[in-house]
Amino acid sequence: MEIASKYNPSATEDKWYKYWMDQKLFHSEPDKREPYTILMPPPNVTGVLHMGHMLNNTIQDILIRRARMMGKNACWVPGTDHASIATEAKVVNRLKERGIDKKELSREEFLKHAYDWTDEYGGIILKQLQKMGASADWDRTYFTMDDERSEGVIKSFVELYNKGLIYRGVRMVNWDPAALTALSDEEVIYKEKQGKLYYLRYKIEGSDEYVTIATTRPETILGDTAVCVHPDDERFKHLKGKNVIVPLVNRVIPIIQDSYVDMEFGTGCLKITPAHDVNDYEIGLKHNLKVIDIFNDNGTLSEAAELFIGEDRFDVRKNIIPVLEEAGNIVKIEDYNNKVGYSERTHVAIEPKLSAQWYLKMDEISKPALNNVMNDTVQFHPPKFKNVFRHWMENVKDWCVSRQLYWGHQIPVFYLEDNSYFVAETKEKALEQAKEQTGNANLTIDDLRQDDDVLDTWASSWLLPFTGFEKPEDLAYYYPTSDLVTGHDIIFFWVARMIIAGYEFKGDLPFKNVYFTGMVRDKQRRKMSKSLGNSPDPLDLIDKYGADSVRIGMLFCSPAGGDLLFDESQPEQGRNFANKIWNAFRLVKGWEIDNNIEQPESAKQAIAWFDAKLDQTIQILDDHFSKYRISDALMTVYTVFWQEFSSWYLEAIKPAYQQPLDAKTYEATCMFFDKMLRLLHPFMPFITEELWQALEERKGGESIMKVDMPTVTGADTALLEKFEMLKEAVGGVRTIRKEKNIPMKDALSLSILAGEEFATDFNAILTKLANLSELTMVDEKVEGAVSFMVRTSEYFVPMDGLIDVEAEIAKLEKDLAHQEGFLKGVMKKLGNERFVGSAPEAVVAKERQKKADAEAKIKTLTESIARLKK
Repeated sequence: MEIASKYNPSATEDKWYKYWMDQKLFHSEPDKREPYTILMPPPNVTGVLHMGHMLNNTIQDILIRRARMMGKNACWVPGTDHASIATEAKVVNRLKERGIDKKELSREEFLKHAYDWTDEYGGIILKQLQKMGASADWDRTYFTMDDERSEGVIKSFVELYNKGLIYRGVRMVNWDPAALTALSDEEVIYKEKQGKLYYLRYKIEGSDEYVTIATTRPETILGDTAVCVHPDDERFKHLKGKNVIVPLVNRVIPIIQDSYVDMEFGTGCLKITPAHDVNDYEIGLKHNLKVIDIFNDNGTLSEAAELFIGEDRFDVRKNIIPVLEEAGNIVKIEDYNNKVGYSERTHVAIEPKLSAQWYLKMDEISKPALNNVMNDTVQFHPPKFKNVFRHWMENVKDWCVSRQLYWGHQIPVFYLEDNSYFVAETKEKALEQAKEQTGNANLTIDDLRQDDDVLDTWASSWLLPFTGFEKPEDLAYYYPTSDLVTGHDIIFFWVARMIIAGYEFKGDLPFKNVYFTGMVRDKQRRKMSKSLGNSPDPLDLIDKYGADSVRIGMLFCSPAGGDLLFDESQPEQGRNFANKIWNAFRLVKGWEIDNNIEQPESAKQAIAWFDAKLDQTIQILDDHFSKYRISDALMTVYTVFWQEFSSWYLEAIKPAYQQPLDAKTYEATCMFFDKMLRLLHPFMPFITEELWQALEERKGGESIMKVDMPTVTGADTALLEKFEMLKEAVGGVRTIRKEKNIPMKDALSLSILAGEEFATDFNAILTKLANLSELTMVDEKVEGAVSFMVRTSEYFVPMDGLIDVEAEIAKLEKDLAHQEGFLKGVMKKLGNERFVGSAPEAVVAKERQKKADAEAKIKTLTESIARLKK
């Protein structure tokens, strides 16, 4: 295969992805190997690839490709989520554009539009994931509304209901007036908002006296059913048993006492609106207060409000103030910052609202999940998220699982005309229950009406670790899955609930490890979003830099659980690395090979060293992956290829200009290149496949992803420390050349006064890389030479005729004066008994090391000056 002068990512990526797909290299079937399974967090069916997806799925692909090369039966299960609220909102908007109101459609008509939408836009993101190289088993792609998943969702609801864990209740919920549905607490995002605090006067019945309350929501006074004071508040003891009159509507309501009231907040008087505040609702239950719901589902005021009927709640907030002022009820208005809850999906302010909903009891069902995360049966990476998980699980509330939508899994509850109901997987089974329980054998299907609500989206995705597998033999083999890679922002929505479901339905954990990615942010630490215009399109980056470059670019600074501060310089750095790999390959493949020449000693030494270096690298990589340090693993192999392989190994074996390379060295170099490509493949699948295929002739169907990952061979790791000393020696000679302006082409002689650590293992490489005419070992210092130290050995380069002696002496004396001054400062610190006695031992040891280093340098400089003066 001819190697192009420049790497072309787009041609390479399209070619090899098609090859992988044609050869079905991503597909997995149960066999005798150890399974390794990842469940892809299903993106919204109507979603498109963003930077968070890019990071998350890159990490998953790295893990799955590595497991495949480690001999495991790797299965990455992809799919998409129906995303009830988000998708229904998009469909509703499209219908509006066509002049159609959702209210005018039956459920069946609306669902037809929803399915048309998902057919048109669904799955786009999966195609985009393929562009980044995702090696998922696409034959197993699911959709959370497909028949198999739907069947699992309905079965789970019935099973939980029959266990007494699901119940119907009228409770205060988070109501989304835009989506017209209840939300769970986790779907509400709280934002700091600047608003107003309104001080309003309520007249005490039968008196000229007033009490003043403070509220941020003056429109809700129309639903007030009490005013509450603290029983210990001396200011209001005389009001016990009295009533007040609600402004504007003139409703007489009681003054009640409850220790819930904060005497320091506002005026110490609290208005109670049980229908529109969670805490007020609890107080209302306790004191048997009337509940007046003044809001329609869409956030407008209902007839129960008596005033401003049909007007939007925020318009009423403005419009009620002049009316209250005219009535003499406004005392004062202050600026006030408070937290307001917003719908995560529609971004409108949520409204606390009493509503009949279906709930799942969470207290007992949550305990196995909590215990098994805290005891590390399920391991979190990084483990700091265990505390976040524990806090939520110990304070878990019952889960409101019903949503007032059409798009979703319709709740399997069937009602008779008298509102008695039956929970069953099908209408037919519900009819059997109805006949049996009522004793009425004449009931028909038409007598049953199914609940209009659908289940929360998460009530389907929490089952995916096991509903993701259709065949019983697949479930038995692949479950529990191995690793889950997800954002920590859905630790409650999804991760916790999947663990709960695993233990509840399967009696086992759903996955063994959870790797939490951070948020992708810009350099100013802002979350990337379309609205801010700070989020690049991953597909544009792939077109510009190549998929491999974007993949590793995102990982250059992406610690587990830590935010990724993304900048376009990162994929650019990735592209530079891809070009480095390409050019190194072209260099090796461009050498002329001669089978008849001897292998140089320098090449033998380089091969021995790099064999040991690769051994060490594999050990380090194995350790990083075992601890889910994916970025550290990348940086390890990146550094070894760029610095050790390209800068040291290839330089050490490179033949002289226009000279051939011996066959033995070429064979070893190709072996090393093969191993480096395999180590790099999980991170950079495309370029590694291209070069692996070009390394030697391959058969059809062969792929780098089917070969084994290199393993530790037991090479001599003691060589590595010796090679580090060689690097210092080569660096010392090169520094002398630079300082003395001696060209590299001019050969130097070098003498070495060996210390205890010195080894001759790499003298041939030293001779080549430093361009030495001779290398001699001496028993005493060489006069008239420039010297440098490497550990305990001293190296001498004679300067006869090469330098201006007087200028060199002046330079060395200047350096000597600097070192003597530095040593004086260190000695002063070490002479301070207070410092030595109170400073940490490590700090004192560091100062002592500075002293020893300075004394050694002063000794060397003094001797060098003396030699030059002779």
